[in-house]
Order: sequence, then C-alpha cells, then structure tokens
Amino acid sequence: MKQANVQERIARLLKGSGMTLSAAESCTGGEISHLITLVSGSSEYYLGSVTSYAVSVKEKVLGVDGETVRKKGIVSGEVAAAMAEGVKRITGSTFSVATTGLAEGSDGSYPEGTVWMAVSGPERTVTRLFQTSKSSRSLNIRLFANAALRLLEEEIKNQTI
Repeated sequence: MKQANVQERIARLLKGSGMTLSAAESCTGGEISHLITLVSGSSEYYLGSVTSYAVSVKEKVLGVDGETVRKKGIVSGEVAAAMAEGVKRITGSTFSVATTGLAEGSDGSYPEGTVWMAVSGPERTVTRLFQTSKSSRSLNIRLFANAALRLLEEEIKNQTI
C-alpha cells in the first residue's frame, strides 16, 4: 500500500473537523497551494492563498509592516510570521502557512536554498528556518513547499490535540 504524502495526511487531519487552511507564498510561488489542491475534497478545508512575490503585496495585501521588512529583511522569520498571520486574518482560516526565501541566488544574509516558514494556528504562530544545499530553483521550490507542509502538519497536531 502506498504511503500517504504530507498533503494527504493534512487532509485526514482537516476533513470533517470544521477547521480550515490558507497559505501565503512568496518563494514557493503557489506550489503549496498546488500540492494541497491535488487532494480530492480539499475544497472542504482549503480557503485559498495569496502569492505575494513582491514586497508591496506582502505589505499592502498581507499587512506585513514595512519597518519589519527593513529591519529584519524580507527573508526572515518575522516576515514569514506576519505573512501567515495576514492571510489567516484575510481568509478567516483556522490555520495558515507561509514561506519567504531564496530558491535561487543569495541576498547577502542567507545563501541560496534558504526559506523561512511560518504556521499560524488558533494557539500560536511558529516559524522555522529550512536550508538545502541544492542549486536547482525548481527543486528548491518543491523542497520548500514540502518542508512547509510538514511544519503545518506538525502544528495542526500540536494545536488540536
């Protein structure tokens, strides 16, 4: 029997629970949303996403404070947390997941293959730094999305048990 992938495990946790999910993606460019919606019935719990590639969208749509961006950098736990909290507020979801990072190139603070992820739930918002040594943009995006979904799965379990 085939082992369930992370988005199928998340579906099992959320289906029939009344809990909902949203996403705010930057460096993953919609890959998290794509993976979630591959699961049949995901419309029961998945409300939608904001792909906030530009800083202006992070600030104007998601409500990320410009001062946070200037002081901490766009690739930071603080920005990831603000993105997750912003999309959760906009959609009214129970949980949200967010990513901001470098699928390609360096920003002087972090090397290529770096992502800050955040999950916001009913009890708290958590952030986690994930880094890979891969030098393929498309592979990094897939790795980032899967890492973020694993953090989401972990937090759904931690915040609902």
